Amino acid sequence: MNRELKTENCELKKCVRSRALWVVLLGLVIAIAATVAEMVRLRYANYLVYTDSTVDFWNGINPYTQQFVDAHGRYFLYTPVFSVLYWPIAALPRWLGPIVWNIGNFALFTLAVFTLPRRYDAYKVYIYLFLLLVLEQSVFSFQFNVVVAYIFLFAYSLLERGHGLWAVLLIMLSATTKVYGIVELLLLFCYPKVFRNLCAAAVAGVALLLLPALKVGFDGLVPCYMNWWAMLSQHQSSATYVSLLYAWPLRLVLDHYRIVQLLTIGGVVAVFFVRWRRWGEFDFRATTLGVLMGWIIVLGDSSETHTYLIALAGYMLWYWLRKRHTVVDRVLLWAMVVLFGCVPVDVLVPTPVHNFVNGTLMLDVYVYAIVWCQMLWSMAQPHNAAGHSV
Repeated sequence: MNRELKTENCELKKCVRSRALWVVLLGLVIAIAATVAEMVRLRYANYLVYTDSTVDFWNGINPYTQQFVDAHGRYFLYTPVFSVLYWPIAALPRWLGPIVWNIGNFALFTLAVFTLPRRYDAYKVYIYLFLLLVLEQSVFSFQFNVVVAYIFLFAYSLLERGHGLWAVLLIMLSATTKVYGIVELLLLFCYPKVFRNLCAAAVAGVALLLLPALKVGFDGLVPCYMNWWAMLSQHQSSATYVSLLYAWPLRLVLDHYRIVQLLTIGGVVAVFFVRWRRWGEFDFRATTLGVLMGWIIVLGDSSETHTYLIALAGYMLWYWLRKRHTVVDRVLLWAMVVLFGCVPVDVLVPTPVHNFVNGTLMLDVYVYAIVWCQMLWSMAQPHNAAGHSV
């Protein structure tokens, strides 16, 4: 009987691995085709922004200027730390750099999903399939949010496996390049050696923030960061973005968006510490991460459709730990597949339809906001009522 059961388990594992391999290969083929197609058509502007800004930085030219925006058609919003760390990619030939950037990020995101903690083993293929359409859109446009998403996932998996210092280093790499990652530091309280890890985060953060001094010297650090901050402020006030801050009714208080952000993250932090007895629960930690990954996007002041890859990855961590999936859960899941995976793709949905559904009505934002509130509610429960043993 036991031998038969072991045989069935082995066959099931082989089936899951085979399915995962085919899914990854499909995604890789699409990613390579999209990358090459955009390179041939010279439509890889985001890559050029990363590369040209890095080259400018190392040549002593300030990339945080309106002249740079006019020349590239978009802003460079990343910290001077990014320009230091990105140099190995910027130094590659223009025919090779975009391929290394896109396929490397695709591979690392894939690895991040399939190395999630073992409790997700039965669901990793489904998680990957759900995220694949949004991942491909990000690859298609050479986005940096793929990096942010897989750093969140890698850091979480490392924390669950007891590798706190490596997790802290990844978190601070994210925090010092795009800021987003800093919220994951909250999770450190759920794991052993919290004081050591927080101290390590402070040391790593300072060391990373000092890296631009390799070029500008210590005297030039403050002006360098001030230029970056000025560009961030200008960017935020120049357009409408894909978040609740730009949707009714919060758009009525958009001029005070920082207050909204502080109040909401303050609420999340308060719930986290009130439920300190649940810090030892796997489900609570995963749900908290999902809430944090969602907050930085759905209540972000410069979120775009592509950046929801981060929020949706966090949502997947929560969704597959649900005790049961109601009809509402399934409807919301498939609504997000359509709104984030299909509607933004012009070969699937005409652009005017996309502009109306996700632009005018902002259905994508509202649907995700509903599931974010669901995650927050699960996090606020006094016991493990929302999850189960996977």
